[in-house]
Amino acid sequence: MPVAMLVDLRDLRLGLLLVAAVTAGCEESAAAPRPVASAKPVAAPVVSAKPPAPPCPADMAHVASFCIDRYEAHLTRVDGAEHSPYERPKAGERYVAVSRAGVVPQGYVSREEAEAACAGAGKRLCRAVEWYRACSGAGGDAYPYGPKLEKGKCNVGKPHLLTKVFGHVFFTKLAHYNNPRVNQEPGFLAKTGEYSECVTDSGVFDMVGNLHEWVADDVSAKLIKEVPFEKGDQWFGKRGMGVFMGGYFSSHAEHGHGCRYATATHAPEYHDYSTGFRCCK
Repeated sequence: MPVAMLVDLRDLRLGLLLVAAVTAGCEESAAAPRPVASAKPVAAPVVSAKPPAPPCPADMAHVASFCIDRYEAHLTRVDGAEHSPYERPKAGERYVAVSRAGVVPQGYVSREEAEAACAGAGKRLCRAVEWYRACSGAGGDAYPYGPKLEKGKCNVGKPHLLTKVFGHVFFTKLAHYNNPRVNQEPGFLAKTGEYSECVTDSGVFDMVGNLHEWVADDVSAKLIKEVPFEKGDQWFGKRGMGVFMGGYFSSHAEHGHGCRYATATHAPEYHDYSTGFRCCK
């Protein structure tokens, strides 16, 4: 075969091989997936969660499904001026109930005046069943601190103050019951929280003794079923009378022991040196 023809055939074969190689490479490239760049993980947005709001204001304790003042109330006027706890609330004046440690609580107050002062504070007068639940705790104890009387823990059991101040004439003179001098007698009415061991497991002070505390209920058959008053129906006044609970500094278990002490023989407009209150919400 001539040399020129051999060269041509070799060139032809070489060209065919090159075409085949290129074609195979293209098919391989088309078939193989392209590598995907690894994506950087996206950080979750940081949301600053607000702490949950406390269930009750700082001056109140949370008990079951309600809030109750930690301390027996004293009064200020709506303009912020203090009211003397030894004086009757003045007719036509508007008051705010304040719960605070280390002050003389307000005596000489009627249920109606207590209700108005609680409303002025954005609260309400406690119902008897709420008051009892806060005093006795989840276990239904007889006293704020436990099931048995421990002398000296609460401000109770003192001599009868009116006898000390006025002698025996007070029995016929209602004015003596509201005399500002009475609660200023040293050693009887204590400041709020002064009896530091007279406290419930929820942090509520002076529910037994110091001052009687008005509740919102009238005497009724329903009330007697709701609260296990120790003395029972025979010690209660007629239907529609008001109720104050817990006793005061001169109580000697005349109407029950501790949290089950209740006086229910006075109308809602009644007041004397021993009647106080606290609010719920």
